[in-house]
Amino acid sequence: MSLLSLIAALLLEQFNPLPVRNSLMAWYSRYANMLERELNAGHFRHGVLAWVIAAVLPCLLVWGIYHLLYALSPVFAWAWNVLVLYLMIGFRHFSHAFSGIAEALQAGDLVLARKLLADWTLQNTDEMESEEIAKLAIEQGLIDSYRYVFGTIFWFLLLPGPTGAVLYRFASRLAVKWGEQAPNDREAFGLFAARALKAMDWVPIRLTSISFAVVGDFEDAVYCWRSQAQTWINYDYGVLLASGAGAIGIRLGESLHQDNTVKYRPELGIGDAADADYLASAVGLVWRTVVLWLVLALMFSLTHWVGG
Repeated sequence: MSLLSLIAALLLEQFNPLPVRNSLMAWYSRYANMLERELNAGHFRHGVLAWVIAAVLPCLLVWGIYHLLYALSPVFAWAWNVLVLYLMIGFRHFSHAFSGIAEALQAGDLVLARKLLADWTLQNTDEMESEEIAKLAIEQGLIDSYRYVFGTIFWFLLLPGPTGAVLYRFASRLAVKWGEQAPNDREAFGLFAARALKAMDWVPIRLTSISFAVVGDFEDAVYCWRSQAQTWINYDYGVLLASGAGAIGIRLGESLHQDNTVKYRPELGIGDAADADYLASAVGLVWRTVVLWLVLALMFSLTHWVGG
């Protein structure tokens, strides 16, 4: 049932993608803000309690509805799986942005490309040149592909019903809202949200990176992972970006013209400088990885069915 639900949700999301800032996530953000106002008294335990209410309770509700529908008919439970996964997953969240930026760069319209990238990443892009736009777009795309697709799929397949997808997406949202606060606040209320997501990311982010290597340039991806990932400010993202850059055969990181200065960042990947053509290569890498995961899920399902 999980594999069929996943395929149906991916197809549905392709034909009718939800916007990144959709009504459900907007409502959830308001809910998280309310919990923070009511429960944040500056202590770690308050952050734990708020996280349980914000992330675990919705999962229990989703799980209860799944069981109720399954008692009526497995078809209803499958439809619920598809609906919830459709609301949680977001392949088109980054592929749509990729397409617009690639078209603008190929047309030589830097103004439009900068605007699209700024709207997507919420960063200042006014001073960026074509190569920097392509580079930052690929970096954001690889991260978003993990966050909205592979991390969500991993937890969906691991936990029963649609609870895994809900838990992961809500945990990701809480880590952004509560875990990326000022250092003093983060040490208390938001620390658990940041730690929870880091723990949930450990396995799937490495499985995604291995998958990038398998469907791309394996030798270069592994080399970049081992030799460059630790230089990135966020090691987990360094693993993801280094393996992705090596698999595609491009260089990411390096300098960016931003905020009236030049920001120097470690180099990730080897090969050519990023440009508009490599945006399509990045999307292709993600698509091949999705197919690989679907094939592996099918093989696991068949093995489980035969063994049972």
